[in-house]
Amino acid sequence: MDTTDFLRYNRQMNLPEVGIEGQMKIKQAKVLVIGAGGLGSPVLTYLASCGVGTLGVIDFDTIEHHNLHRQILFTEADINKNKTSIAKQRIEQINPHIHFTIYDEQLTSDNAVSILGSFDIIVDGSDNFSTRYLVNDTCVTLDKTLVYGTIMGFEGQVSVFNHHNNANLRDLFPEPPAPEDVPNCSLNGVLGTFPGIIGTIMAHETLKVILDLPSLSGQLLILNTLTWEINKLKYGSVTY
Repeated sequence: MDTTDFLRYNRQMNLPEVGIEGQMKIKQAKVLVIGAGGLGSPVLTYLASCGVGTLGVIDFDTIEHHNLHRQILFTEADINKNKTSIAKQRIEQINPHIHFTIYDEQLTSDNAVSILGSFDIIVDGSDNFSTRYLVNDTCVTLDKTLVYGTIMGFEGQVSVFNHHNNANLRDLFPEPPAPEDVPNCSLNGVLGTFPGIIGTIMAHETLKVILDLPSLSGQLLILNTLTWEINKLKYGSVTY
């Protein structure tokens, strides 16, 4: 660590759960975020701000007008540009002292192992079940911890899968639903603040995993932001 690290991160280093040792863990961590959209934007922003030393993002989409009310990394000047390239510009403005890698491509069964294999923790901010299950199964194959989050309407879910050999997505939901049974934000809508709430929780859980603090491993957090009803469903074994 250098003087810049102490000046930048001293407020979180003052926490006894972090300190110098914890900040070094954060600096040495390698985290890949799947998707630079509504969930990925706050995840990337906070992980970069907190000093995660190596960040990656994979997304093959371009920025559209309807993204702007919730995807906080982007502005109107970015319309029609690649999400990953603009995300790299913004993140490097937020924290130029970290290493940021972009993958401007679609995640597939052909490239998943090679891309995910370079990182310690995977954060899934994707918006479809085929990608979610591909990410989960690849994490199981590679023995990678997966931080999972999803939103629909006013309800969000967050969990930590495959952490210390604990349960994964298929232990909770063995098979993905049929595509015709899955609602999506384009048809059902999403309030712009909501992905930020769930994405921030996902970033928080990622940092706790890095710091070896108790996480949502073995627990599914279910948050209704309309009523502020919060539930936790336990599955597998509850571990760190």
